[in-house]
Amino acid sequence: MFNNFGEFLKAKREESRITLRQMARLLDISAPFLSDVEKDRRNPLDIEKLNMLSEILSLSTEDKTLMFDLAGAKRNAVAPDLPDYIKGRDVVIAALRTARDLDASEEEWQRFIDDLKRRKEQSK
Repeated sequence: MFNNFGEFLKAKREESRITLRQMARLLDISAPFLSDVEKDRRNPLDIEKLNMLSEILSLSTEDKTLMFDLAGAKRNAVAPDLPDYIKGRDVVIAALRTARDLDASEEEWQRFIDDLKRRKEQSK
């Protein structure tokens, strides 16, 4: 759907009928900087600005996740909403290393995700 973070940002901003200058003002950044981000000439915003952006645009959970994924991809890094979660949990670090060392497949990861979602539904 979107090739990069800049395309996503521009489309969502325009959907919300917010001009580039208005958005720059709301995010407390310069309009030329924001324009460069939208044109994929600069890296995405930092996590604080991404969270502000999510609020300003009233992004759905799915769109917010996509925004973080696109921001991470542009930086060739993990999505910026994940490092703090990972850093604070030794068991998550151990799980990721184990999965890496065992070369866990997409199917194995999907079963794990499905299992967690089932548990969440059962606890409601």
